[in-house]
Amino acid sequence: MDRNSTTDEEILAMIRRKETFDEGFKRLMERYGRGLYWHIRHIVAGHDDAEDAFQETSIKIYEKIDSLNGDAGQMKGWIYKVATNEALQQLRKRTTLFQSIDSLSEQLVETMRADASADAEKAELLFEEATLRLPTQQRIVFNMRYRDELTYEQMSEATGKSISNLKTTYHYAYEKIKNYIKEHAE
Repeated sequence: MDRNSTTDEEILAMIRRKETFDEGFKRLMERYGRGLYWHIRHIVAGHDDAEDAFQETSIKIYEKIDSLNGDAGQMKGWIYKVATNEALQQLRKRTTLFQSIDSLSEQLVETMRADASADAEKAELLFEEATLRLPTQQRIVFNMRYRDELTYEQMSEATGKSISNLKTTYHYAYEKIKNYIKEHAE
């Protein structure tokens, strides 16, 4: 079986067999690991927090993927749900009692600026800043659709929200980003 052409169905079948579980998990992470890291990074903003949440995500997926009752079509949504929950947990560590994670947007923007490479384009930084200023749930939905290219069905699996709710949330996020960029572009 060619490693690069392994389908999600084949990966899930490998994971469900004890003798090929480790190889299946390895292939799963080869396929989705980079995308999961960046999904987390776009939620928490900083590399160190993203690395921590990604490690926790990998451990949780390794420990619990055999409990995935669905088919391979649901696997991507499920692993993104795990990643999203770990990223949110990482954000909660930054808050104090009675503080919402939505109140962290300024801190997230500062973290993003500090981690940005010196050659980052101004437009790219403005887009990142606009995204980080979204309410957390809008940011997650926007990133899943725009950056991670998840289908609304996969997003529904990951978030537990209805497809119509996700479409509305994405639209609001898109409009907020567009307006923020218009207001702050020089």
